[in-house]
Amino acid sequence: MNEQQNIEWKEIWKDEYLKWICGFANAQGGKLFIGKNDQGEVVGVQKYEKLLEEIPNKIQNHLGIICDINLHEKSGKYYIEIEVNPYDVAVSFQGKYFYRSGSTKQELKGKALNEFLLKKSGKTWDDVIESRANFEDIDKKAIEVFKKAAVRSKRLPFIEEENDIENIFENLLLLENNKMKRSGILLFGKNPCRFFINAYVKIGRFGKTDDDLLFQEVIESNIFELADKTLEVLDRKFLISPVSYEGLHRIENWEYPYRAVREAIINAIVHREYTGAPIQISVYNDKIIIWNEGKLPYGYTVESLKKRHSSRPYNPLIASVFFKGGLIEAWGKGTINIINECLKANLPEPTFATEFGGISVTLHKDKYTSDNLSRLGLNERQIKAVLFVKEKGKITNKEYQELVEVARMTATRDLKELVEKDIFKSSETKGAGSFYKL
Repeated sequence: MNEQQNIEWKEIWKDEYLKWICGFANAQGGKLFIGKNDQGEVVGVQKYEKLLEEIPNKIQNHLGIICDINLHEKSGKYYIEIEVNPYDVAVSFQGKYFYRSGSTKQELKGKALNEFLLKKSGKTWDDVIESRANFEDIDKKAIEVFKKAAVRSKRLPFIEEENDIENIFENLLLLENNKMKRSGILLFGKNPCRFFINAYVKIGRFGKTDDDLLFQEVIESNIFELADKTLEVLDRKFLISPVSYEGLHRIENWEYPYRAVREAIINAIVHREYTGAPIQISVYNDKIIIWNEGKLPYGYTVESLKKRHSSRPYNPLIASVFFKGGLIEAWGKGTINIINECLKANLPEPTFATEFGGISVTLHKDKYTSDNLSRLGLNERQIKAVLFVKEKGKITNKEYQELVEVARMTATRDLKELVEKDIFKSSETKGAGSFYKL
């Protein structure tokens, strides 16, 4: 048996354990047992009558909260259970704030403390007043772009007739006591970076390694237009647009599904921590990575992003304006849309990860990589053959036999399976001249 996120075992009482109680109260609550060893076995506690009187008083005097204190007995040994409920208000011990995360206690400082206090006060980062900003800092053209988008999305059809910017901000909940919130200056500011220095997107084009940076670009804008301006720069400078034809009509496509890239950028804008690093887009020969500083909501994992989930945006006011402006189509489906768009384009499933203090989504261009082929259930012989065809263009049954050193019967069975998995396509020619290609 191991200690869990909401359980702590101690053999004796020490006043420093008030920090653990503080951490439980600030998190999801928990239980502290006095008289149990590290394995959760009852070892008993001395002078339990005195402790039953002292501990509640110390908790109330030092933390300002009340906990249930229970006495238990097992095999003639007594132990104490301190049951801590989660508190809506921030609880401190000697002027410091502790928080139970996983199976450890941590003291909150700096940005983490600011976020914690905001949350306990019922506010989010984007809901705080930006006292340095006023309507002189707002770009009227950006407001017009939003109005047209909101009418087009049919979510705010009556805004077309509204010309008073202050009324628009009031209706979008971007004002408090006639003062502008952080979300207002980010969404529609002339220069949001003047207030939040890292409120921009950085794009880098890399060669074969992370150290091989070929060129880069920075995109600064109000965040309502930031996604489209980023897509424009990606299209013009960073991504190849394969050309196809329908009859005489020339059609330029994207290396990756346009909607998937757009959705990933919008997700990064809505969920990022604006006190941290800028959004970073890394473009490689075979993949594109979109990263934003931030963390998953409590209780969420990377796997949660791959299925239908409730929407819990880090910046809910920004998310609300994006929704009304038609940039977000459905709550909680952004990551699912990214996956579906890639699969629809016959590309591998995108990879989501929590890394470097943030969240990343990687769109893969090449479905015929060793890792992806292995995930599809191919054996080593088949993977070797697919990589051969990637380079050479085709393979015959005889070449397959020689390449992986198997008999004709095994080669035929392997190749048939590759066709059934829609990885190989057999030529129309039968017999000696037949071959297989991707």
